[in-house]
Amino acid sequence: MNPGVMIEQGPQDWQIIQHENGAAHIRLEGYFIPQDQCRVVYVRVLDEETGFPIVSWTPARVSGDKRWEILLQDIPAGGLYRIETCLNEENALVLEWGFRGDMRHHIGVGDVYVIAGQSNSAGYGKDFVYDPPEPGVHLLRNNGRWDMAAHPFNENTGATEKVNSEGGNPGHSPYLAFARRLKKYLGYPVGLIQTAKGGSSLREWDPDTGPLYRNMMTILAGYGPVKGILWYQGCSDTGPGDRDTYLERFKGMVSRLRGDLNRPVLPFLTVQIARVTNGDNHTGWGMIREAQRRAAEQIENVFVVPTTDCTMSDGIHLSASANLLLGERLAGLALRRIYGKHYGYEAPNIKTACRAGADAIRLSFAPVYNRLYAFDEAPEQLPITVEDQKGQIRVVAYTVERDTLTLRLERPAGPECTVSGAADMNPPWFTPVDFASHIPILSFYRFPVADRERP
Repeated sequence: MNPGVMIEQGPQDWQIIQHENGAAHIRLEGYFIPQDQCRVVYVRVLDEETGFPIVSWTPARVSGDKRWEILLQDIPAGGLYRIETCLNEENALVLEWGFRGDMRHHIGVGDVYVIAGQSNSAGYGKDFVYDPPEPGVHLLRNNGRWDMAAHPFNENTGATEKVNSEGGNPGHSPYLAFARRLKKYLGYPVGLIQTAKGGSSLREWDPDTGPLYRNMMTILAGYGPVKGILWYQGCSDTGPGDRDTYLERFKGMVSRLRGDLNRPVLPFLTVQIARVTNGDNHTGWGMIREAQRRAAEQIENVFVVPTTDCTMSDGIHLSASANLLLGERLAGLALRRIYGKHYGYEAPNIKTACRAGADAIRLSFAPVYNRLYAFDEAPEQLPITVEDQKGQIRVVAYTVERDTLTLRLERPAGPECTVSGAADMNPPWFTPVDFASHIPILSFYRFPVADRERP
């Protein structure tokens, strides 16, 4: 075997390493085969576009059994970088012509997000849209290798773990668009780790018994800290029993994952489940969307976006163009809430519902950046329903002000009155939006109506 330096442990080609406070430490180790007096291993880091040294040649710690190791400290967020090694004499002045050493290419230091959940998270869009790969947006694939991110994310070529393998070929995912938008506005690379599985229930992500949770933790054990979780799941929990306990079980999973990763406020970017075009389980869909809305209110650093305006690839999966919309919507939310940038919007969320006279109810929403807009729909087309102990009450008229929606009812509402918005399995397409962003209101289900406005 020729003399030189071999890397056995360290980042893979294309890997994105999570930064902390703008920098990351990179550990490498391996062995070497000496040549005459060349018995010292040197390592450097270069900007891949220019060849400019980020870290100049630095000697590694060498042991008597021809092993070496080094900790490269404070590599700045950015890249892509190339890591080079070589073998030379101690205190050598000219290292560029040292004996050969292994290299690692296309390394980035930035933010890493974990993709988890079920099919719309794994990516099942089967139609076409322009969503190209981009250097600096990389993916850890199911074969255990990092690569430039390209659809489909959850394909099974050479998969090392079968737990989250799909039964068929998946398609387009929301998260390439998400990562590309973050990279543009943050100025450094973004990595994605795919762990989602189509059709999976929240019980499969249970920290104590769930195989998908264990699989995710096994994968993450080899890659250090991550920035956040991209979670899109819930359709498989709309049945009786599961839907009643979804919120508490989700809270438990979030708390446990944060503890296991030693990240007490690890961000979760979540999605309210989209429409399904066939079925009558409106209660189940409404309850899960309500649980997802309430989770973002009740759990620190959990955020949620709506999907009621998204087009479909089939009866339950988002189209490729909707995935682009969803990815950019999530990125805007992340930039605003996780990174503190004045970019992107949050969805309007119902805050109060109160009686406004004998036969009227006033709903208020926040945040509203401009004004609510209901597309001038006829009252019977408005995707908002009112119920009391006698049943549903028809909305005969409505008015929209900046952040309020006042409903005029066919009859006075009884004492036990609730209101729901865009909660059905397949709600009307035109859900009220904030005119500044055209993001629809978050779906809500059986929100209680108070007798008077709270101060």
